[in-house]
Amino acid sequence: MPAKVLVVEDEDSVRLMLRLLLEDEGYRVVEASNGRQAVERVRSEAVDLVLLDLRLPEMGGFDVCRSIRVDNDVPIIMLSANDDSHDIVVSLELGADDYVTKPFGDKELLARVRAQIRRSRGMFREAQTVVIVDDLEIRPSEGRVTKAGEPVQLTRTEFVLLCHLASHPNRVFSRDLLLEQVWGYDHSGDGRLVDAHVRRLRTKVETDPSNPTIIQTVRGLGYKLVP
Repeated sequence: MPAKVLVVEDEDSVRLMLRLLLEDEGYRVVEASNGRQAVERVRSEAVDLVLLDLRLPEMGGFDVCRSIRVDNDVPIIMLSANDDSHDIVVSLELGADDYVTKPFGDKELLARVRAQIRRSRGMFREAQTVVIVDDLEIRPSEGRVTKAGEPVQLTRTEFVLLCHLASHPNRVFSRDLLLEQVWGYDHSGDGRLVDAHVRRLRTKVETDPSNPTIIQTVRGLGYKLVP
């Protein structure tokens, strides 16, 4: 069955353009013109991806993303009207999987949509063995992570990123390589996407996120997981 995409955009012309673009690619499209409608849509029907505009009436994109992430890990791509670093980082740290800056190219947006849906439909299976680091236990085949015996709630992207690093212990991954292997993008992207997810992941798996011992930064090179 074709994937269903929820388009959340208050400008009628942009929403129509996105609908036509996605339907031409074979996706089913549902719409919301404000934030409250978006949250209700996600709660009332299953969607495979949310395209979420940041500036919305009644309930802003940040609040919508936060509300969705309370109990749903559907992939979220934020649509931002400008390349404001603060907005992008906040969006990612609230649980968005990616962002696209307006105006965007059709091919770029469709590539991001395809990558997110493909990854969400095919759960990560590279690391099958249990990985234990201090009091952190990663069970990739079960889709489960615990710390000191307690479940760690991760978004889909955080889980895939953690499993990918865990499947190659001590190997350093550059940001571009992680964008290719975790996000599924076949071109260089913005390293802020990786950095924001690593920061958020550290708050959940590290005992002291400000002094990480599990997911370590290798200055000038990237990140590695130390078992």
